[in-house]
Amino acid sequence: MLVGMPSDAVGSSEVSPTARALLTLEILQNRPGVTAAELSRRLGVSERASRRHIAILREAGIPVVSTRGPHGGYALGRGAALAPVVFTETEALSLVMAVIDSHPSAATPTDDDADTVGTALDKVVRALPRAAARQAAALREHASATPDRRASRPDPRTTSALVAASAARRRVRITYASESGSTWQDTTDPWSVVVRHSRWYLLCHSHRADAVRTYRIDRIVDVVELDGGFEPPPALDPVASLEEHLGIGWEFETRVVFQVPQEEAQRWVHPAMGRLERHTEGCVLVGSTSNPSMYVREWLARIPLPFRVEGGSELRAAVREVADQLVRGASEGASGT
Repeated sequence: MLVGMPSDAVGSSEVSPTARALLTLEILQNRPGVTAAELSRRLGVSERASRRHIAILREAGIPVVSTRGPHGGYALGRGAALAPVVFTETEALSLVMAVIDSHPSAATPTDDDADTVGTALDKVVRALPRAAARQAAALREHASATPDRRASRPDPRTTSALVAASAARRRVRITYASESGSTWQDTTDPWSVVVRHSRWYLLCHSHRADAVRTYRIDRIVDVVELDGGFEPPPALDPVASLEEHLGIGWEFETRVVFQVPQEEAQRWVHPAMGRLERHTEGCVLVGSTSNPSMYVREWLARIPLPFRVEGGSELRAAVREVADQLVRGASEGASGT
């Protein structure tokens, strides 16, 4: 892997023929059919020199094919190895920053093989040129990141299996464990994998419910690819569809009336809580949850609007429990003064 190439490497007289050959390989991978003129421009050399770099790759056993004509150019042939990764110093440091931002534990170098993100970042930093490596090491030593308490880390193998099935449009059977502790299987058409606020979701058509469903990937404990295929809805917008369906299909009904106009309530309602509709008293939030206590404590209790639980016996019980706890706390505080 070649990382940390200076940003002004292309076109510099100090760049070695080997480095330019590697850059040529990267260009061929990223832009199949690139012409000699474009290749020479990107490398900062003459067309004759660019053809010499093509010859170097061929001599090294890398199959580079050329096509003549107005639409011709160079491309990698069948069986070509992937091009090495080439980063500028700025790109390398940006990558380190992005990793630390999304995975705070990676900020500290580790020998723990269980932290695969941290060990992968170790390898990248070690492969950097000396100047960039010093900056990256300083960044890891002195930058601190606060973990997102709502973030979830799905199993990379599970995520990869779902992405592969989505790309191949293959149906899968998943085993899901909800927050309430129940487990079930569902045959799904995996339309898309969506990352939302540090959580990974599977947006799919559920054959169990015959409806659109969103599953948190960190709660999917098994994935089995099936023989059947599927076609996703035309013009599917995965992000918009996820937002629309986050609060649908869970075990416990939620129906909460807010005594304010819908436009005002919309400012405070988390999309995963459900769907807002018009109501004679103002508006009503219709949805479902697998964890009524979390729904009340983390979402409903934070909304500074008058509301009434119209449906969902489990949700009503959770509201009473939280209210009683707060009243007891206030009473105990008053008696102690």
